[in-house]
Amino acid sequence: MKNLLFARLGALIDAVLRHRVWVLLGVVAITVLMGSLASRIEVKTVFGDLLPKNHPYVEVNNRFKATFGGSNMVSIMLEVEQGDVFQLPVLERTQAITKALQKVEGIDTYQIVSLASKKMKEVRASTDGIESRPLMWPGLPKDAAEIAVLREAVLNNPLVYGPYVSLDQKATLITADFVEGDVDYEKAYEQITAIAQANEGAGIHVRIVGEPILYGLVRHYLTETAVIFLATVGALVLLLLLITRTLHGTLLPLASGVVSAIWALGAAELMGFHLDPLVIVVAFLITAQAISNSVQLVSRFDDEIASGHSPDAVSAARAAIQNLFKPGLLAVVADAGCVLVVALTPIPMLEKIALIGTVWILSIIVSALTLTPVLLTWCGGSARRKLHPIDIGPLLRAVLSRCARQVTSRARHAVLGGAGVLFIASGLYAFNLKVGDANPGSPILWPDSTYNQDAAAINEKFQGSDRMFVVVAGKAEGALKEPEVLEGMERFQKYMEAQPEVGGSISFADILPAVNRVLREGNARYQELGTSSNQNGELAYMFVSGSDPGDMDRFADPQALNGAVTLFFRDHQGETLRTAIARVKAYIAQHPMEHAEFLLAGGLVGVLSAVNEVILSGQIEAIAFALLWLVACCMLTYRSTVAGMFFMVPVLLSNTITFSYMAWMDIGMNINTLPVVALGIGLGVDYSFYVVDGIREGLHRGETLEQAVASALLGSGKGVLITALTLITSVIIWSFSSLRLQADMGVLIALWLFISATSALVLMPAMVYVFRPAFVVGGKGHPIERSDVPGYAVPA
Repeated sequence: MKNLLFARLGALIDAVLRHRVWVLLGVVAITVLMGSLASRIEVKTVFGDLLPKNHPYVEVNNRFKATFGGSNMVSIMLEVEQGDVFQLPVLERTQAITKALQKVEGIDTYQIVSLASKKMKEVRASTDGIESRPLMWPGLPKDAAEIAVLREAVLNNPLVYGPYVSLDQKATLITADFVEGDVDYEKAYEQITAIAQANEGAGIHVRIVGEPILYGLVRHYLTETAVIFLATVGALVLLLLLITRTLHGTLLPLASGVVSAIWALGAAELMGFHLDPLVIVVAFLITAQAISNSVQLVSRFDDEIASGHSPDAVSAARAAIQNLFKPGLLAVVADAGCVLVVALTPIPMLEKIALIGTVWILSIIVSALTLTPVLLTWCGGSARRKLHPIDIGPLLRAVLSRCARQVTSRARHAVLGGAGVLFIASGLYAFNLKVGDANPGSPILWPDSTYNQDAAAINEKFQGSDRMFVVVAGKAEGALKEPEVLEGMERFQKYMEAQPEVGGSISFADILPAVNRVLREGNARYQELGTSSNQNGELAYMFVSGSDPGDMDRFADPQALNGAVTLFFRDHQGETLRTAIARVKAYIAQHPMEHAEFLLAGGLVGVLSAVNEVILSGQIEAIAFALLWLVACCMLTYRSTVAGMFFMVPVLLSNTITFSYMAWMDIGMNINTLPVVALGIGLGVDYSFYVVDGIREGLHRGETLEQAVASALLGSGKGVLITALTLITSVIIWSFSSLRLQADMGVLIALWLFISATSALVLMPAMVYVFRPAFVVGGKGHPIERSDVPGYAVPA
């Protein structure tokens, strides 16, 4: 059976190398076709793709976002250096920004709220009755007396003083929402930023935050991202050239990575997917896998040429792929499975990343395991020609020889003991890893970025720039007028405001007491709800009678059937969101209502809570399935249950160390980091496949275990060391990105590569030497397979 499998593999390799011209032309033709498709792929962020499917919070948000405000709200703050906001220049700019926002593409003109908007009203009593009229619309105050009237109206209006004018009166807020599905983040960022800049200056600072601004900023940095990506590739080329000193050692791995990328992006276009700029680092990580496999083949080819074991380039290429095909294919299949399990997390962006990533990784079978050997058949002469005199080969051999001595000496026990201690320590510290955002502001940007500084300033002056609405769903029309419901809303608001991160709240229950007070000539004793549904209905009618259609939308629908309690948050860290959701659920459980019920939860905080809940459950599930897939692949490949457990060691070690690093650096497990984590499971073991298979190959040749370990490290280990050095050094360039997420992911990739390479060069050989697993060293019932095929003829 074994010989039959090797014979079929040999026949396949024969066919590929014999018809290598046609194979090359076929790959080129498909690459050109996929390249034309890849050139049309869009690079953009779609916020809807970031939200879980069929999650109750998202369903509530989608159902009520047009009324109570969605997750694409933008907040603009005008802050004065001297005096307060009740100055004509400040009010003029507030009006100018309010009007200019109406022309921003995709904005919902009915959801623009500010001192200068028609929606911002006060309730007054006169001889004609109760009237509701705009605070500062359509015109501005004409003199100091009218400004004083405006100030008095604001200070006596709890819907304005606090939510839209800061308590110190030095800042005013403008909020605007977008029509869901019509948001072009780049245009929104450019247009709103231009409006802000036009109104900045003369002692007035304008600050802007919101998801459209954030993702527009990410799109704004796309040019920089492309430059960093090209710089990374350039550094990779230079490092390969420095280390390999050959043209084919430099260009073939690069060609492998480019072909894989083109095929994957072309497939993404065929599937109707787009490329999110935040996952470009993930793309580099997958491309690194193609480069890694190609480097292994090139290194083995060069060894075959240098040793004289193969008389020509075709024979050397055949020997390289014959010996490395199994570990290479195992690495590809294991990585593809680890990425595919990300699709189990029901978030569209993660599903798309999983599908594109799986195609990308599987394309390595062609781009590296097929194309590289084919191209190597024409590189016999170049393998001996060196492009520069700098030779770091002796240094690499010294490092690898030192690793071999460490593994085969008494130090091997120290290696295993140290790895065990590191695993336990990092595993315990990894429990500090936070699900969701780990810091205030956006983790996508650096803490000192303008966006995060603006967010901090707005949260300091106001109740909070991040919002969550909890729907109060009545069981019949007019339910919101019931005293039980309104009192329940009031109690709920006070209960939630006890959480420090909740800066304040607003609801239908805040409007009626203000109207009641006006009816009683402004007497604060009567600022309370009505005692019956009829009385509350009358108060609501008095407020609505002077309003325009839609003015009450952010509080309740026209039928008084559904209302919203809007909570303002000063940050959306994972712990903040989990605490808030837990408090809401506890209140609902303890305070049931007869006429209505609370529904969780809309707004940005609501949908982010849904994302965090899905990631918390999906992370454990994805890691569990990825590990299960890895064990299954190893068991099937080596026909040994021990093999599956054996190769889990570097995976678990790399994950605990990386998770502990994320916890130490306050990098949360969120929708942007999860794909890198899932791919890292496969990345943690790829190098080990090559080294362990190299040990098996040495034993095939009749070497002792000590000799086999040394030859594997000097052979396959050289490819591992070259790949690790080049990729780690080049990926560090991402740390210069203006996007913190890209910088963090670059460091994470470098860390994963380092742990993977160290495990492959030191830990795994030490484990083989100490434990001598049967699937490596052989045993009764488990004879070592021969790596060569008896009677195999090299193709002409």
